[in-house]
Amino acid sequence: MAVTRKIDRQEAFSGTAEVHVAHRFDTAALQDYLRHRLDGFAGSMSVEQFKGGQSNPTYKLITPGHAYVLRRKPPGELLASAHAVDREYRVISALYPLGFPVPRPWLLCDDASVIGTAFYVMDFTAGRLFWEPHIPGVTAAARAEIYDNLNKTLAELHGIDVPAAGLTGFGRPEGYVARQIARWSKQYRTSQTEPIAEMDRLIAWLPDAAPDSGEASLVHGDFRLDNCIIAERSNQVSAVLDWELSTLGDPLADFTYHLMQWVMPPSDSGAGVGSLVGHEQNAPGLPRFEDYVAAYCQRTGRNGIADLDTYLAYNFFRLAAIFQGIVGRVRDGTAANPNAAAMAGQVRPMAETAWHFARKAGA
Repeated sequence: MAVTRKIDRQEAFSGTAEVHVAHRFDTAALQDYLRHRLDGFAGSMSVEQFKGGQSNPTYKLITPGHAYVLRRKPPGELLASAHAVDREYRVISALYPLGFPVPRPWLLCDDASVIGTAFYVMDFTAGRLFWEPHIPGVTAAARAEIYDNLNKTLAELHGIDVPAAGLTGFGRPEGYVARQIARWSKQYRTSQTEPIAEMDRLIAWLPDAAPDSGEASLVHGDFRLDNCIIAERSNQVSAVLDWELSTLGDPLADFTYHLMQWVMPPSDSGAGVGSLVGHEQNAPGLPRFEDYVAAYCQRTGRNGIADLDTYLAYNFFRLAAIFQGIVGRVRDGTAANPNAAAMAGQVRPMAETAWHFARKAGA
């Protein structure tokens, strides 16, 4: 039997590397484009690719005086409505003037002739990225503070005044979860590489079980520790990244997605999403699941979360479908991350976990 090599997530996903051959582009054309459109852009430019990008290839652009980040659609045939870099750019452009922690946006280019696909450019934000959710190597006090700041940041996002931010029409909040179930069911079928009985059961059960908190807010869609930059000299959230799945929707669906790390099936390979399971004793300062929920509810004026098990079933189903999309891109040769192939092993455990919560909810 082959032995699966355990990926060191912090090493595998942190920092930059040489641009992957499938994601190379004409750097001279990009440099010429930016020189004429980006104030202060000057001098020679070098390009590196971030190792952690899963969906939209992400690059660090380094000039003598400044560092930028470029996110682009991947090359090749893409799933409908996926890789929406224009939506990412719109939402960070709305949030940056409000003081919400996002990088400064610079420009959006929908002209595919420049580097082959649409892209946008934002500031590079220095800080710490933690790829293991139990945050090894920090004190108990720091770990507790980081998680409290994550909780506070997500509550702040859900309290954004959408019309005042200029994001009216950014999505249709009514029936958000039901539409997400339909969307990801379709995308799962498009990317499917093997039969998974639990996904079939969930696709049949979830539409009638879809919860609706009756609330609407701006939602991130993929809020977790490794999509946040933590400041070097404090434990504040300096920037929230990866807004590809953001829209107007149910804030409880967004928050319960964030809660999945507490019950995420651990990956034998280390690929995919990190898990807090098994780290309850060796990571002092981690908030208990119940306490973390209570803190969010206090910050947002709620008495609790009804349909918690149904929300978790939906979110594990959704993430399994997202991972299946990554597996499909491996099949099609367009995956952004060299470790993407290892994520195939996470789809079934997440589907099984989703069905576990569905059964708890009465399925």
